[in-house]
Amino acid sequence: MAVCDALETAAYPAGTIHRVGSLRRDVAAVAAILVDQDAEGVVAGLPLSMDGSVGPQAEKVLGFVRALRRAVSAPVVTWDESLTSVEADEMMISHGASRRKRRIMIDQMAAVLILESYLEHRRGLGAAEDAESDRG
Repeated sequence: MAVCDALETAAYPAGTIHRVGSLRRDVAAVAAILVDQDAEGVVAGLPLSMDGSVGPQAEKVLGFVRALRRAVSAPVVTWDESLTSVEADEMMISHGASRRKRRIMIDQMAAVLILESYLEHRRGLGAAEDAESDRG
């Protein structure tokens, strides 16, 4: 899991969510974290296949996202998480993290990369909208 600052300029690791066991419990756990973090929304990593298609694991995530959307009033969006675990591992290796530390932190660092990518996309959309309104 990752969170960002109020200005959406940086993302930070914020723990790992372990499956509780049932869809209802897992949704409740994420909803509780949403409230606890005072978050305005959720960005869920979507594990697309290398060709960009929705495979079995992505279908599971989409099912979870649908259930979460029914349970919370905050927006829940999906964002491609392709290769973020590989990128996170390489980043931690380059910073000298031990195998043990990488094993513990890999999911959190991948979550940071997913959130940063989403935030960069949003900033780009905002700049495009600003440019469009300047022309109008």
